[in-house]
Amino acid sequence: MNIQENLKGVLNDLPTPVRLVAVSKFHPCEAIESAYAVGQRIFGESKVQELQEKYEALPKDIEWHFIGHLQTNKVKYIAPYIAMIHAVDSFKLLTEINKQAAKAGRVIPCLLEIHIAQEDSKYGFSMDECRNMLATKEWKSLKNISIAGVMGMATNTSDNRQVQNEFETLHRFFLETKEQFFQEDAHFKEISMGMSHDYKLAIKAGSTLVRVGSKIFGERIY
Repeated sequence: MNIQENLKGVLNDLPTPVRLVAVSKFHPCEAIESAYAVGQRIFGESKVQELQEKYEALPKDIEWHFIGHLQTNKVKYIAPYIAMIHAVDSFKLLTEINKQAAKAGRVIPCLLEIHIAQEDSKYGFSMDECRNMLATKEWKSLKNISIAGVMGMATNTSDNRQVQNEFETLHRFFLETKEQFFQEDAHFKEISMGMSHDYKLAIKAGSTLVRVGSKIFGERIY
């Protein structure tokens, strides 16, 4: 497994505006260091304890993105340094991130996770739940978070047409949400969708952040 060659191959697939989140969860620090050595700086993790250990051990110019389901009682551990939280799936979580970000003296960019897959196991707001949450405007009082866009995971299927449709649905929802709630907010610009098996479809549908792990690092090591 040549991590550096794999990384270069994925980067060659990305148009200029699209950024790569190298999903390093369940892979050791040595794997991250290999990607870091050829310039990758954005890494994605989904377990707070594992992220903490890696944050302590690795260079401090790494931009850590939390991409997994985040429990409210774990936010305090990552608030001092996390660069972006991708999967905000409730207003309760948003308020806790705001609270812990304020304690850390930071503003944390967050993405609203939208449930687009035909799978109950996936987390996320339904589109109507998200619309209703934004319409209350309570989120506007949260000064230590920045809603930077949306995130979604497509159905795990070999049907590329279905995956494409789901990504296009999320892109349309992003445009609608931008128009209705964030028209004057330059920070609301990200669409995090696409993983190792479907990132090319996601890019076609307008993704700005792709989360690629196994195609770079291979299968999970631990």
